[in-house]
Amino acid sequence: MNKQGKFKLSKKIQLLILVIVVSMIGINTWNKASNKTANVGSSTTIIEQVLPEIVVYKSATCTCCHKWVTHLENEGFTVQAHNREDMNNVKSSLGVIPGLASCHTAVIDGYLIEGHVPASDIKRLLTERPKNIVGLTAPGMPRFSPGMQAEGQPPRGYDVLTFDEDGNTHVFSQY
Repeated sequence: MNKQGKFKLSKKIQLLILVIVVSMIGINTWNKASNKTANVGSSTTIIEQVLPEIVVYKSATCTCCHKWVTHLENEGFTVQAHNREDMNNVKSSLGVIPGLASCHTAVIDGYLIEGHVPASDIKRLLTERPKNIVGLTAPGMPRFSPGMQAEGQPPRGYDVLTFDEDGNTHVFSQY
């Protein structure tokens, strides 16, 4: 205590308190970010990650597009949905090849997602980050895919493909 009856902390103790407070704020921020978890692919491994926002272009009147957006949101994605009347132009400008097209197109972290791709495949894509591909597609409108069936049902009966700028495809996931 000093002569006025007040506590006086040394510079070293003040600095130590500041370091502790800043560290606690950093740990709290990190914990909030890492609490978002993702189940990647068919694996049961949980990978902690913060999911980037996904931008979806869709028709305002397409029910399955709306259901697919809901599927993504239920799986932890933040979705920015844009209703468009010129989907063919959107697809063409983004590089979607007609034979790989579906009803909606999305962009996430530099990749295109075409059609009813399950959220787990998008999470796997973001984790693995394969080179030389444009994105993933579920061509057409697979009957038992997210958005085309009751929410929470597992996808079945179709393939999700990777595709490159030339339209070459490889199977990414089989359902």
